[in-house]
Amino acid sequence: MAQQPLRLLACGDVEGKFDVLFNRVRTVQKKSGNFDLLLCVGNFFGSTQDAEWEEYKTGHKKAPIQTYVLGANNQETVQYFQDADGCELAENITYLGRKGVFTGSSGLQIAYLSGTESLDEPVPSYSFSPKDVSSLRTMLCSASQFKGVDILLTSPWPKYVGSFGNSSGEVDTKKCGSALVSSLAASLKPRYHFAALEKSYYERLPYRNHVVLQESAQHATRFIALANVGNPEKKKYLYAFSIVPMKLMAVAELVKQPPDVTENPYRESGKEAAVGKQIPAPQEEPACQFFFDLNEKQGRKRSSTGRDNKPPQAKQPRRPPQPPGPCWFCLASPEVEKHLVVNIGTHCYLALAKGGLSDDHVLILPIGHYQSVVELSAEVVEEVEKYKATLKRFFKSRGKRCVLFERNYRSHHLQLQVIPVPLSCCATDDIKEAFITQAQERQIELLEIPEHSDIKQIAQPGAAYFYVELDTGEKLFHRIKKNFPLQFGREVLASEAILNIPDKADWRQCQVSKEEEETLARRFRKDFEPFDFTLDD
Repeated sequence: MAQQPLRLLACGDVEGKFDVLFNRVRTVQKKSGNFDLLLCVGNFFGSTQDAEWEEYKTGHKKAPIQTYVLGANNQETVQYFQDADGCELAENITYLGRKGVFTGSSGLQIAYLSGTESLDEPVPSYSFSPKDVSSLRTMLCSASQFKGVDILLTSPWPKYVGSFGNSSGEVDTKKCGSALVSSLAASLKPRYHFAALEKSYYERLPYRNHVVLQESAQHATRFIALANVGNPEKKKYLYAFSIVPMKLMAVAELVKQPPDVTENPYRESGKEAAVGKQIPAPQEEPACQFFFDLNEKQGRKRSSTGRDNKPPQAKQPRRPPQPPGPCWFCLASPEVEKHLVVNIGTHCYLALAKGGLSDDHVLILPIGHYQSVVELSAEVVEEVEKYKATLKRFFKSRGKRCVLFERNYRSHHLQLQVIPVPLSCCATDDIKEAFITQAQERQIELLEIPEHSDIKQIAQPGAAYFYVELDTGEKLFHRIKKNFPLQFGREVLASEAILNIPDKADWRQCQVSKEEEETLARRFRKDFEPFDFTLDD
């Protein structure tokens, strides 16, 4: 017989508005039936004494559901939490304690950490330290067969939780939140993580807890930040959900991945964070200075600010990686055919493909010398993604969808090929089928990887691979072990199944004169200008 799921409620900052919260809970239960527990994160008490709490404390009023709360986040409310190990505050209202694990009779495991982050010594009574995080992590992760916890409760948001995910609204997750909580979440792998304090509601897309194609599948994590009770903007502060304890689930059901799952936002910081040390933000490469104007004075160097009339910054940014020898694609190199360059960003540039499959076949290339997407720094990846999104909009406005592919094999500089395909030619599913079918014919194993996956999670630096990205975000990946046909991507796109121009499969058969290339480049620049995000700077 299948295990009946537990029905739980989670709440954000109550801030002393107990009647508002519990009246709302009664309404929900009247409409949807009874829930098993209410879990409160953030500030449960307000900063001033309130007669409303006395009514609950003395028993004149009673919470309608068993309620568990986290401890103080400021000095003003420390007085309410007399026992650091947890205690009953009022009938049906229990303080969990400073840190620990609550295991229900059903086997549900709830890890909790009260307070806000502090790196100071001595640690304030309303804060947690790196040692607290370390001991909680050790308590759980040292157990044999540890897979994760069902729920994690913290008051602060985890820092960087928005990375690879949907927008977190007005909260900047690179600046707000706790790096120690990020480290804890990365280790404990909760199925649900609730937080508050920012007076904002944010339900992040679920993220995976394993490395695709390198580790066995694990369950996904859902992070939900809740707003403050009774807020005038009517932001969501009460969240209802059902959950079967992890211990009672079949492995196949537990590790089933949601269709919108993303990369783990803590994938770099989580495993590198040392106890007692802030998790560093992903290292970003300063802007390089190898730029060229695309006007009539083409080829003249300009400053890294992008504006000729402003003096350069006093501190000179370091240059990007340099090639060991001549490179046809490093923008500063004399070998670059600059008449093909059609747009320049801060870290990347666009160039028409030489011998392209169509007049608007372009390449996204890093300005510095990087061999593959896997080796790009965080800010270069960010601009690559910006170019991809912009090109999708550009081609869509012209009745086309675009297919992207990269071949990291017998190449020295990353070339991300972007080929537009008229919507009238075929559907995305047809393109996908053509790649898979023609790969099978050549004994090439193309694996479909999740839409929000990161190639860096699948391929190590230096590894040879080929991957295709469709306009839907779907990706097909092949790890190259032996020989690989250099023109495979072009050949599939040029085939009868897609563009039906098989004679253009070899780029050398498609070359035109320099004058024609210059004309095509001018035309592309003009057409692309309304979409050019580099003009916004």
